[in-house]
Amino acid sequence: MTLYRIYYHSVEERLPISELGIHPDILHSLNELGMLEISGGTIGSGDLRRLYQIMRIKNFLGVNLNGASIIVNLMERIEELEEELDRIKRKR
Repeated sequence: MTLYRIYYHSVEERLPISELGIHPDILHSLNELGMLEISGGTIGSGDLRRLYQIMRIKNFLGVNLNGASIIVNLMERIEELEEELDRIKRKR
């Protein structure tokens, strides 16, 4: 497996999915699961972090694609809740 590190100048920048080195069927499945938004054969830079996490969990931990997607969703939700908790603590 090859790891790619991609740097962007802008959050709105989009990258062609053909440059990701990931099988299109995997990207299509993640799009159907609502984990990525593929538009015009491109993916937004915001979805690249999520894609990287999913592929890392899938490849290094041996979790299937659906399981890796669920794990990433839960990790994102935990992060949101931690940020909300920090905001509440700061208001006191």
